[in-house]
Amino acid sequence: MSDLGSTSTPAPGWEQQPAPPAYSGKGTGPRAGFWRRFAAWFLDGLLIGVINIILVLALDQTVGSLLSFVIGLVYYAGLEGSHTGQTLGKKALGIRVIDANNAGPIGFGRGVIRYFGRIISTIPLFLGYFWMLWDRESQCWQDKFANDYVVPVDAYPIA
Repeated sequence: MSDLGSTSTPAPGWEQQPAPPAYSGKGTGPRAGFWRRFAAWFLDGLLIGVINIILVLALDQTVGSLLSFVIGLVYYAGLEGSHTGQTLGKKALGIRVIDANNAGPIGFGRGVIRYFGRIISTIPLFLGYFWMLWDRESQCWQDKFANDYVVPVDAYPIA
């Protein structure tokens, strides 16, 4: 009897591909660049900004502002903390947030930390956002606070 799986020469077109490199489980690959992150931030800002304006105009100023804050918190923390690590702006630009230690999702709790870090990053004339331009790991302050990286999806595919 012949063993069908024991052929030593593969059929034409089915050459054996080299094994992929071992996955380290850490975010050691490329980082998203400044302009991709800026464009994603701008798109998310437009979306959330329009919603916030509608809420403030439709409701009492205080209630609308509070509701806008909660919507922003849930939007950013929920989406960046999800398994994809992407807001709608990040999805459009092909970037995502990953855990710096294991390249997985950061979860809702660290998404909340990122959200408040984002607010802190804007206070000194957006210095926290520009920080990535000279940071060795290309991290903004919110990335440092939540111990994450923003990376291209093609380098870190969504599982």
